[in-house]
Amino acid sequence: MKHVSMVIPEGDVVLGSVVGPVMILNWANEVLAAQGMPGAYTVDVVGSGAEKPTDRGVFAIRPNRRFSELDRTDLVLIPAFSGNPMLGVAKNNEAIAWIQRMQAQGAEVASMCTGAFLLAATGLIDGQSCTTHWAVAGLFRQSFKNIDLREERIVTDANGFYSSGGAFSYLSLVMHLLQKFNGPEMAVLAAKTYEVEMGRHSQNMFMVFQGMKEHGDGPILKAQALMEAGYAESLNMEELAAELALSPRNFNRRFKEATALTPLDYLQRVRIEAAKRHLESGAAVNEAMYASGYSDDKAFRTVFKRLTSMSPVAYRARYARGPMSVAA
Repeated sequence: MKHVSMVIPEGDVVLGSVVGPVMILNWANEVLAAQGMPGAYTVDVVGSGAEKPTDRGVFAIRPNRRFSELDRTDLVLIPAFSGNPMLGVAKNNEAIAWIQRMQAQGAEVASMCTGAFLLAATGLIDGQSCTTHWAVAGLFRQSFKNIDLREERIVTDANGFYSSGGAFSYLSLVMHLLQKFNGPEMAVLAAKTYEVEMGRHSQNMFMVFQGMKEHGDGPILKAQALMEAGYAESLNMEELAAELALSPRNFNRRFKEATALTPLDYLQRVRIEAAKRHLESGAAVNEAMYASGYSDDKAFRTVFKRLTSMSPVAYRARYARGPMSVAA
């Protein structure tokens, strides 16, 4: 039987990312018991011992075990933080030390959504990859430069470490763990029981490109503003660099240092975000293409699919605004 420890860190956490995984793992035990088989999981909720208010004080979580009471576990689960995850990390030296100790004794570790910040703060995944919510990707890269952030991924799995993307994608992580530890039949049954869509590997379609604006480089901030205002026009990067009194080489270097993207990549993301807004409002694909600064149909569709994991036609069909269809 695998011992699972759901960590309750200091600070405000997302209650669903605590309750959901615990509920599904306990459900798996019930399924096995109904088949006359022993359970697969013993689940403890582990923290400093004190009751923790969460979801801005609306609910509270009471850990049933203290960090000091557990010397060994097989799987550590880290829930998502509410608000700025770096503020949560700063309060959790005890949790970080305990996770490090459990991993050194053989435990695997999984983070959900912004819980990746706490996992990263342990130093255990330096040089490795993980994912988190796309909305905090810039903050993550700024805070943990030694980690390969793959914010396009729904789930990552490498070397005994797991992570999931934003919000309710923790359900995809739980399905992945059930498949790995209990086999595909259990995972499929869980997906059907809890109505979770399996087979999603990318969170690109959910992303809203916001750009990295907290770097403090004045000329680069001006370049970003010019791109965001003039994306529908023809923009020449050498001319833009000259307007900022920078050489093309220095402009490219500083832009990537500040935003983690090249100027051309940044412009493409701004344009595709504009195209998505047009498609969501019901515009035809060609209209969205021209309005977002593209004139070549093939190039537009190629970049759109690379950044969203969907074709423009499929994106419009899924997200165009209108009344939701409800069966009679």
